[in-house]
Amino acid sequence: MAAVDEGPNLDHPLLTPGLLERREYQLQLAATATGDHTLVCLPTGLGKTTVSLLVTAHRLHDSGIRVSNPAALDSSTDSTSTSTSTSTSDSRSDAVAEDSESGQKRKSLLLAPTKPLVQQHATFYREALGVPDDEIVVFTGAVSPDDRSELWDQARIVVATPQVVENDLVGSRISLHDVVHLTFDECHRATGDYSYNYIAERYHQDAADPLVTGMSASPGGDKAEILTVCSNLGLREVEVMTETDSDVSTFTYQTEVEWEHIELPEEILTIRDSLKSVIGDRLERLKQLGVTDTTRPGMSQKDLNRIRAKLQRLIDSGKSEGYKGMSAHAEIMKLRRAVELVETQSVESLRRYFERQRNAARSSGASKAAQRFVSDPKVKESMRRVEEYDDLHPKFRRARILLAQTLGVEDGERIIVFTESRDTAETLTDFFSDHFSTRKFVGQSDTEGSDGMTQTEQQETLDAFRAGEFEVLVSTSVAEEGLDVPEVDLVLFYEPVPKGIRSIQRKGRTGRGREGHVVVLLAEDTRDEAFFWISRREEKRMEEELRALKGVVNEVNSELGQSALDGTEEEQTDEMTGSESDHAAAKREKESAGRNGESEQRETTQNNAQQAGQSGLDAFVSSGPDDESDAKGSETETPVPSAGEADAVEIVIDQRELDATIARELSTREDITTRLETLSVGDYVLSDRAVVERKTVEDFLDTLVGSDRSLFEQVRDAARNYSRPVVVLEGDRLYERRNVHPNAIRGALASLATDFGASVLQTRDEQETTEMLEVIARREQTDSDREVSVHGEKSAKTLAEQQEYVVSSVAEIGPVTARALLEHFGSVETVMSASEEELMDVSGVGEVTADRIREIVGSEYT
Repeated sequence: MAAVDEGPNLDHPLLTPGLLERREYQLQLAATATGDHTLVCLPTGLGKTTVSLLVTAHRLHDSGIRVSNPAALDSSTDSTSTSTSTSTSDSRSDAVAEDSESGQKRKSLLLAPTKPLVQQHATFYREALGVPDDEIVVFTGAVSPDDRSELWDQARIVVATPQVVENDLVGSRISLHDVVHLTFDECHRATGDYSYNYIAERYHQDAADPLVTGMSASPGGDKAEILTVCSNLGLREVEVMTETDSDVSTFTYQTEVEWEHIELPEEILTIRDSLKSVIGDRLERLKQLGVTDTTRPGMSQKDLNRIRAKLQRLIDSGKSEGYKGMSAHAEIMKLRRAVELVETQSVESLRRYFERQRNAARSSGASKAAQRFVSDPKVKESMRRVEEYDDLHPKFRRARILLAQTLGVEDGERIIVFTESRDTAETLTDFFSDHFSTRKFVGQSDTEGSDGMTQTEQQETLDAFRAGEFEVLVSTSVAEEGLDVPEVDLVLFYEPVPKGIRSIQRKGRTGRGREGHVVVLLAEDTRDEAFFWISRREEKRMEEELRALKGVVNEVNSELGQSALDGTEEEQTDEMTGSESDHAAAKREKESAGRNGESEQRETTQNNAQQAGQSGLDAFVSSGPDDESDAKGSETETPVPSAGEADAVEIVIDQRELDATIARELSTREDITTRLETLSVGDYVLSDRAVVERKTVEDFLDTLVGSDRSLFEQVRDAARNYSRPVVVLEGDRLYERRNVHPNAIRGALASLATDFGASVLQTRDEQETTEMLEVIARREQTDSDREVSVHGEKSAKTLAEQQEYVVSSVAEIGPVTARALLEHFGSVETVMSASEEELMDVSGVGEVTADRIREIVGSEYT
C-alpha cells in the first residue's frame, strides 16, 4: 500500500483526497488483508468496506509506486498487526507488474447479498476512488446478461450480487482470470449451497493472482462455524477487532436495548386458542399413528421435523397411513403460521393469510390439507372473528407511542422499524402515515401476493431516508445487512428474531454516530418469548466467541495455515506420483466428495453412472430415425472417456436449471465449457441432435396425478427438433414415493419411449445427473465429432389447444375439465357466460368449481 501521510486523511494515488478519515484499526486490518486471503471481523458501522477499498486501491494501482512490503501500509501501523512475508508480497508485486506490461486490465470484484447494499457500495467506491465512474459498474438481475458481458470487459471494479456472478460464470460470460481482489461482504453467508462458495472455488481456480477478503460483523456462532466460512472462501488469515479495542472504541457509542412486554387482549387470545385447539386435534391423529407422543400445540419446529421424518419412513415402507399423516402435518404447519401471525404480527396480517388460503383451497389441484384447513369449523369461526375484529393489535399502539416519544419529545430525526412479515410492514406503514412521514422498504420477490419494490424504488427510498425527506422507515429483513443509514435515533423490533446474527445486524443500524436506542416488542405468552431467549443466548454466545476468537486469533490462523500447508504437500505428492491429468481428475473428485461429505458414496455413484450410462447410451445411440447423420454416431462403440483425458466439450444449459447444482458442477469440470441460454426446447443441449429434458421423480409423478401435462408437450417439442431426445428421470423410489398405480407410471414411461422416441435414463441424484450429462456430451462431441447446435422452437398451439388453455386458466380448473366445458358449450364465449347451474351440468364440474368460475368471470375488477 502506498504511504500514508501524517494528517487525518489518507494519501494514495487512487484515493479521493480528503474523503477518508484516518483510522488506525482500518489500516491495520487492511495491512493483513493486503498480504493474504483474510477474514476481517469488525462491528457494524465501523467501516469494513473502507478496509476492502484500501486493499482494492493497492491491488489496482499500477503506476509503479511500490513499497518493499505492500502489507506495511504505514510505519505507524500497530506493531501487533499480523505480518506477512516479504517474499509473498514481492511475488505479488511482480505478478502485478507483469499484468501491467501485458496490457491486461486488472479488476476488483465486490459481492454483497442484496441489491440495495450493492448500490450503496458502488456509490461509496465512486466517491472514494479515483477511477472513472463508468469503470465502476453494478451487476444485478436488472442488467441483461449480454450487457453484463460487455460491461465486464470494460470495468475495473464490479460490484454485484452473488447470484448474478454465479450465473455469468456458469454461462461462461465472464472470466475471473484478471480479478486481483475479490471481496465477500457479509461473508458469514458462505455456508451450505450459497453462491459465495461456488464463486470462491472458481476464483481460486481461475484467477492468475487471487486475493480474497471476507467481511462480517458476525462471522458465526462459534469457532467451528468461522473455520467453515474460512474453508469455503479459501481464507488463510483472521483479523478481529471488537468495540473494546482502543482504536475502535473511539468511534463507537453505547446502544441501549429495551425489551417491552405486550399483553394481548382477550379477543386475540380467543382466536389464538381456537387455532391451537385444531393443532392439538391434528397432533392427536399423528399420535395415533405412533409418530409422536405429545399433542402439545407449542412443540418446537425441530420436533415437527422429526415427526415428518417418521412419516416419510412410513411412506417409504409402503404404508398408506403415512400419506394421511403427512397431510395432517401440512395442516399443522398452516395452523402454526396462523397462530404466529395473530400472536406476534396483527389481526390484519392473519386476515390476509386466511384470504390466500381460501383462494388456494378453491384452485384446481388443491391439496386435501388446504381444503380441510379452510373447512374446519374452528378455523371458519376464527376467520369470522378476524373479519369482525376492528381494534388494533396492542403492538401497534405501543409502536406509535415510541415513535412519538422519539420524534416529538426527544427531537429525534430518523427511526427504523423492522418486522418479519411484509403484510405487517404494509399495514404499519399505512398506520404510521397518519401521524408521521413514513415509507416501507421491502424486497422485490413476493410469494404471498403483496407488492414488492423495484431496485430503483429501493434506492430512491434509502436516498430519501438518508436525506431526511421522511422520518420512519418500515422494513423487512432486506435492510438488516450492511445498509448505511447513519444516526438513526431508534431501531424498533416489531418482534424478536430467533437468530443472533440477524439481531446483531438489526441493532447495528443505530449507535453509529451517537448513542443509539433499540426497543424490542415482545408479546407475552407467545413464541416471541421463545425467540427472545433463543436470540439472547445466541447473541451472548457470539459476543463471547468473538472475544474469545480475538484471544485465539493466532491459534485459528495457525490452524488455517496448517490446513493450507497440508493441501500444498498433498498436491505436491500427487504431482510426483501421477500424471497432471490424473491429478486434476482426482483433485476434482476429492473436492466434490468433500462438498457432499460422502466420498465413498460419490465413488459408487460415479461407477453406477458410468454403468447405467453405457447401457442407457447404447439404447440412446440406436434409437430414433435412421439417416446418414445417425449412422455416423453409431459406427464405433468406444469406452466412456475419463474426464481428464477428453477433449473440450460445450454444454448449453437452460437458465431455469440454475436452481439445481448441476450447472455449477459442470462449469467446474476440466475441458467443459457451459453456456446459459433461455432454451425454447429442452434443459440441456449436448450436440446438434441430443437434447435432455430433466425431471425429478416428484415432478414426473405430478404430471400423472395433477393437471399439468407439460412434460409430454416438452418431450414432443424435443422430438420434433432433435433426433435424439433424452429424458433424465432424477430420484429414487419411483414406484413407492407417491400413491400412484405402477401401471400408470409404466404407461407414462412407455409413452415417452414409443410415442415420442425419447430415451429415458434414470439417475439417483443431481450428482449422478451431472455425470450422465458429461458422459453423453463427450460421446457426442468427442467420439462422434458432433458440434453443439441450439435449434428448435416450441410448436405453436392449435386453435383448440389455445381455447383449452384460456378456459383451463380460469380458476385453474385444468385441461380435462376445460375440454369437457368446451365440448358441452361449444365455445369459450359460451363457457364464460354460462350460469352456475349450467356449469354444474358438465361432468367434473361441482358446486365449488362452478362458484369459483362465476366469481372470477363475473366479479368487478378492482
